[in-house]
Amino acid sequence: MTFSIVNPESQKSQPFSPNLKCIPINDQIRELQTVIRDKNTTRSDFVFYAERLIRLVVEEGLNQLPFTPCTVTTPTGGTYEGLQYLKGNCGVSIVRSGEAMEQGLRDCCRSIRIGKILIQSDEDTHEAQVVYAKFPEDVAHRRVLLMYPIMSTGNTVIKAVKVLKEHRVPEENIILLNLFCTPHDIFWKDIHYNYEEGTG
Repeated sequence: MTFSIVNPESQKSQPFSPNLKCIPINDQIRELQTVIRDKNTTRSDFVFYAERLIRLVVEEGLNQLPFTPCTVTTPTGGTYEGLQYLKGNCGVSIVRSGEAMEQGLRDCCRSIRIGKILIQSDEDTHEAQVVYAKFPEDVAHRRVLLMYPIMSTGNTVIKAVKVLKEHRVPEENIILLNLFCTPHDIFWKDIHYNYEEGTG
């Protein structure tokens, strides 16, 4: 399982798995985060800047998908040695916040199929429970971009990954797209130790 996230502090005090892909923080990223975190930001500005940040995370997630070499002919008759995605990718959004990332994924992959999973916490036990799950029929043979922008304890993501694995999706075929997560001690405890194959 691979993570694609924006997290400027994640690797300062403790090295994570190489499967954790943090987008490098630059002035543009910092400006986007500033606007999103500002209590005085208008709703329209929040949506606009959040969508920009989501697009960057989606692009990095797509960069983790496998490519295959291909050759195309240019309008001038020349050849170009390029790359193309291997077929068999899909998105899965964790309802409801994950749905905010769907348009960013569709902007990059117009025909990609997107499934949904709704997970809620039990009022008494606080245990994550699956209320609804709908995936492409052949999800077991696809690479899954799991969309969940804000993560706190990690329980929801852990449950979502378990459900995908129950549908025979190999763990290494799951890429989590995330914008904000909790401090590394909680993040590390709840996610990393549940998946030994390098879940950051």
